[in-house]
Amino acid sequence: MLDKKKIQRLNDLAKKAKSGALSEEEIKEQSALRKEYLQNIRQSFTNQLQSMTVIDPKGNDVTPEKVKRMQQRNKKN
Repeated sequence: MLDKKKIQRLNDLAKKAKSGALSEEEIKEQSALRKEYLQNIRQSFTNQLQSMTVIDPKGNDVTPEKVKRMQQRNKKN
């Protein structure tokens, strides 16, 4: 998870970008922070999927095969 300081900095840069006043260095910093933020979001989502099980109203496991394969790969690692 991105720490609060980095998220705040990313938000500050976004606000400043709306006025079109970002320097070249700030543009690079914003890009790097966005990339890190998106990596964290994707990893969090993947972790949620790996722990997911879908059960229908009759009690049958109907977890999608793609999710089951991902879970199996995770168990091997």
